Parts: sequence; C-alpha cells; structure tokens
Amino acid sequence: MSEQALDRPLDSQPTLDGETESRVALTPAAVELLRELIGQHGQLMFHQSGGCCDGSSPMCYPAGEFLTSDADVLLGRFTLPGVDAEQAELEFWMSAEQFRYWKHTHLTVDVVKGRGSGFSVESPTGQRFLIRSRLVG
Repeated sequence: MSEQALDRPLDSQPTLDGETESRVALTPAAVELLRELIGQHGQLMFHQSGGCCDGSSPMCYPAGEFLTSDADVLLGRFTLPGVDAEQAELEFWMSAEQFRYWKHTHLTVDVVKGRGSGFSVESPTGQRFLIRSRLVG
C-alpha cells in the first residue's frame, strides 16, 4: 500500500444526476485516518443522518454494514489514494430528509481530537470525523 501524502482536500466524484461538481471532500487528515481504519476494518463508507446528538456527525462504517435505501442519497464516491484497489472506493451517503436541508452546501469531512460515536469505526482512536460546510450556488 503506497502512502501518498495529500496537500489539499480530496474531492469526491459526483453521483447525483446532472451534477458535475463534487459535493463532498476529505481533508488530508481524514484521508490519513481512513487509510489506518481501512487497514483494520476493510472497505468503509460514510452515512450522515442528521438529527440530534451523534446523528449530526458523519458516521463511518465498514462498507455495507449500514444499509441504505431510497430514504438515502449517495452524495459522492471517493477513490482513496494509497489504498489497495479493492478497498479504495468509499461512498458518502446522507439521509434524503437531511439532504433537503443541506442541498445548497458543499461538505468537507475533517478530523479533530475527541471521542467519536460508539458506532463509528474511528471511536477508539481518540479522533472523530466532523463536517465542515460551505454554501454553494
């Protein structure tokens, strides 16, 4: 596994019909933590549900462990550099209800010190994922 360093956020490939711009990005720190977590858990995915408490944080799961449905929107798909090809794809999902509120934002997944949710795979690392957002036109 090659350990390529990123010097800027990694944009997702657009997945929504008619869109050509990324809606989600990963900071270099998020990519670094994801590489470590993939080594422990295999291929991963994100789901952003909205709501209170930990529901407002992006949750990271082994791919397929969180079942998505028509009630969810696939906002972006990443190919993580420095990860074996069969584990490099990472999808970012959001509940459709939450997307109605956030449809005019670009999201960036970052990492900060602190304890994440007990359900998200980064929880034991002493770091947690968080969303930074900015309005888009």
